[in-house]
Amino acid sequence: MCRGLDSLPITCLERAKELRALFGSFLQKSDHNLKKSEKLKLSDVKELLQWKESFDHLLSSQNGLCLFRAFLVSEFSEENIAFYLACEDYRATKASKLAPKAEKIYKEFIDSDAPREVNLDYATKAVTKENMEQPSQSCFDEAQAKIYILMEKDCYPRFLKSSMYLELTRKTRTG
Repeated sequence: MCRGLDSLPITCLERAKELRALFGSFLQKSDHNLKKSEKLKLSDVKELLQWKESFDHLLSSQNGLCLFRAFLVSEFSEENIAFYLACEDYRATKASKLAPKAEKIYKEFIDSDAPREVNLDYATKAVTKENMEQPSQSCFDEAQAKIYILMEKDCYPRFLKSSMYLELTRKTRTG
């Protein structure tokens, strides 16, 4: 079950609000009236527009990731990105700490009683459970790939059609 907006790090929520304010005020000004320091923010506009080019662009942007995560919270599916990011972090874990970290991820996202269970088919769950017997950096690869595809094919298109994203891109065209 999703814990709602409270589950997001406060910095992520603050950053999402800052981005909305930044793009809103920045894009309302004409290019001729921009100060030199404000012109540097054009990179933020380019970044925003790149998010529509691919899901990878969105995920590789700190700002995009924050906004996407806030969107998923509003859709009650934040566990997907949380699991994906947990797997990314897990892959960078030292070998000596793999087992306890793998156990934590499994119990939080994959186990049938997981509080933030992600939507995985039986076969993927079975492979992941088998991988847990000898945890390696790749033991969640198949499950992570399935969740990535789910987000890319389902959540990402909805994000691009969301009022949150459309409002920001509309301002780039009219600003």
